[in-house]
Amino acid sequence: MSHHYLDELDKKILKLISEDARTPFLEVARACNVSGAAIHQRVQKLTALGVLKGSQFVVDPVKIGYETCAYVALYLREPERHDTVVEALKQVPEVVECHATTGGMDLFIKLYAHNNQHLMQLIHDKLQPLGLQRSETIISFNVAFDRQLPIDKIEVDDDVEDLDGENAE
Repeated sequence: MSHHYLDELDKKILKLISEDARTPFLEVARACNVSGAAIHQRVQKLTALGVLKGSQFVVDPVKIGYETCAYVALYLREPERHDTVVEALKQVPEVVECHATTGGMDLFIKLYAHNNQHLMQLIHDKLQPLGLQRSETIISFNVAFDRQLPIDKIEVDDDVEDLDGENAE
């Protein structure tokens, strides 16, 4: 996995746009004391390198009728079917995250349901047929906090490439 060196300008750009992805580049440029073109080029490079994964609007699930957030540990009967199960989970719109993990479980997912009855239906009708040995469900009452990594607080390794593909010093 390739890591990239972020200079102070990169960090400042990432901090500003991660706080509000709708911030115009010219406003970011003014805050950084550089041209709008410089910001545009840096953002393009950060995107091309995969540092930035795009921008999106965040929909509040509760506001559209999904009141139950659950995390489910999946234990597969046949762990070698891992990739097939992941592909099947992608077809379940209520599943919003899927993680391969260490430990006893094979996969850990996050999903949203309208209510507990809908959650039970999802587990019974959508998850169990995937070949589960068992599952463990945790319901989230609320989000205590949700954030991105604090870019301005992250220390960078010395043994990484800078944005131009050279070793940072």
